[in-house]
Amino acid sequence: MTEGQTTTTPAANAYSAFIPEIWSQKLNNMLEKDCVMLQCVNRNWEGDIKNQGDKVKIITPAAVSVSTLGSENISYSELAPTSMDLVIDQKKFFAFKINDVAQVQSNTDIMEAHLKNARKAIEEVQDAYLLSQHANVDSANIVGGTAAITLDKSTIYSNFVKLALCLKNSDAVTAGVRPWVVINPTIESYLLQSTEFIGANNVADETLREGAIGRIAGMDVLVSTNLTAVDGKYYVLAGTNDAITFASQLSKIESLRDKDSFSDLVRGLYLYGAKTVQPKALAKMIVTAA
Repeated sequence: MTEGQTTTTPAANAYSAFIPEIWSQKLNNMLEKDCVMLQCVNRNWEGDIKNQGDKVKIITPAAVSVSTLGSENISYSELAPTSMDLVIDQKKFFAFKINDVAQVQSNTDIMEAHLKNARKAIEEVQDAYLLSQHANVDSANIVGGTAAITLDKSTIYSNFVKLALCLKNSDAVTAGVRPWVVINPTIESYLLQSTEFIGANNVADETLREGAIGRIAGMDVLVSTNLTAVDGKYYVLAGTNDAITFASQLSKIESLRDKDSFSDLVRGLYLYGAKTVQPKALAKMIVTAA
C-alpha cells in the first residue's frame, strides 16, 4: 500500500444470521438430537438423497445353515441375498414470510426461535410417519391380538413384559441390542406409578437413548405425543433399531425477496422415507387407559 492510500472495512452483513447454509446445518442438528423416533430406527442405508422418488437399495443377507460333519463330502449351499428399495416418497415443506428483514435477520434469537418452530413441525409429521410402521409388525408380535388391553398402574408392567418377550422370542434381542418402547403421555402417567419402572436418574451407569425417561422390562422408554388416541384406543410400539430403516434429507432452504412487500420469504424442503426391514423386530399392543 502506497503512502496516502486508505482502506475501508466492508460493512457488516446484517443478513448473515439467516444465511441458508446456516439454517440448514442448525436445523439438521436439531432434528438429529431431539426427534423421538430417530432414536429408534437405523440409518444404515442412507444414501445421497436429492429428489423425491430417489431410492435407497437395501441388501438383506441370506440365512446360513449349519450341518453336522460326517464322512460325506462338504456341500455348499448357494446364498441368495434379498434386496428391497427404500423409496423417498415423503415430501414436506415449510414456507413463511419475515417482515422488517434487516432488523429481524440481525437478531439471532429470532432466528433460533424460527428454527425451533420449523423443527417441531417437521418432527410431528416425521414421528407420526415412523410410528405408522406399527402396521408392519409381525402378527405373532401383537400382544393381545386386536382386542384392546386395559392398562393401569397394576397391569402395565406385566403387559410390557409380554412386549419384551415377543422381541426375545423373535430373536430380535441379542447381545449388545437393547430394545425400546414408545408410549404417549397418558400411558406414561400409569408407568410412573409402577414400582417396576426404573427412572432415568436410577439407571446405574448404562446410557439411555436421548430423551428416554427410564426403563421397564429391559426396554428404554420414550414418550411421543404423536401416539394419539383413535376411538379411545392407543398403540404402544416396541422394537429394536434393526426393525426400521430411515433416510432423510433437508434438501434445501432458500430465502427470497418478496416482490410485493418489504419482506423476505423463507422456505425449506424436507425429503424422507422409511422401510420396515425386520417386522419381527417390532412388537405392539392396542391399549385403553383405565
